[in-house]
Amino acid sequence: MKMLNVSSSPHTHLRSFFGHPEPNDRTRDIMLDVIIAMIPTSVYGVIQFGLNAFLVLIATVAACVLFEYWFEKVHHKPLTVGDLSAVVTGMILALNMPPQIPLWIPILGAFFAIVVVKQLFGGLGQNFMNPALAARCFLLISCARFMTNYSSPSFGFDSTSSATPMAALKAKQGVDLMSMFIGRVPGTIGEVSKIALLIGAGYLLIRKVISWRIPVVYIATVALFSFIFGSQNLSYVLGEVLGGGLIFGAFFMATDYVTTPITPAGQIIFAVFIGLLTGLFRIFGTGAEGVSYAIILGNMISPLIEKSTIPVAFGRTKKKKEAAAK
Repeated sequence: MKMLNVSSSPHTHLRSFFGHPEPNDRTRDIMLDVIIAMIPTSVYGVIQFGLNAFLVLIATVAACVLFEYWFEKVHHKPLTVGDLSAVVTGMILALNMPPQIPLWIPILGAFFAIVVVKQLFGGLGQNFMNPALAARCFLLISCARFMTNYSSPSFGFDSTSSATPMAALKAKQGVDLMSMFIGRVPGTIGEVSKIALLIGAGYLLIRKVISWRIPVVYIATVALFSFIFGSQNLSYVLGEVLGGGLIFGAFFMATDYVTTPITPAGQIIFAVFIGLLTGLFRIFGTGAEGVSYAIILGNMISPLIEKSTIPVAFGRTKKKKEAAAK
């Protein structure tokens, strides 16, 4: 006979008793939606950049799943590869790779993302920054030559013609906005086609997997910062919005449940913060990009933002709330 555990909220629903999904099933459903949302940009990236882009996707996802399975097996922890979170991490990391990168580099990144950032901090829900973005930043520092080479013979981008639109904007050169929107430009496998990314983003919004707050406020902050401190030119501002990983980061990385605030006010503050950092890195920094670094820095202060924006319970003062927290 099934027994009910009567306790204070939050309550766990049992599929066998009420027909509702268990927590692990809910996680798997969310991750599956994110995977589906990334299929359009993955397909476009493979079509545009060719076989090596496909191999990077397969190798990175497989490495993330295997590293998670291996770590949990060795340390006698419950196996969680079925929740698909490792697949999502692998896809995001792979789509942030240049198309001709040697396969050992994203595999190394998969190890850093899963073992160092995720598992060593307790697994899903315990990591303090987005694992895929942390791995990308790690690779940008340790394998900079490979991570900034966007040449792609299958699409006609050789080593001398593979400058990204962001590099052109940094050099105060003009860019083709339509090519940037469609994706006929050099870049990482998953960031180039804004049409494909927006299709996936629309799916996530319709499915209510993500909220509009972080993506919209983040993109608007970068646009405003670029207009004020970059150039008061619409083409330039649109280039900053469509260029690099801003759209990809806004909808697929800055909205990570674990590393972003849960309160509406906290989400807006978080989005403004990473937007200001992105604009600062892009316009005043030495590099042309800044999305990855901005988001992981935002992840680090996310607990502080969340703590300061949690509403005070009815009948309690802010001082009482702080005393209770201590």
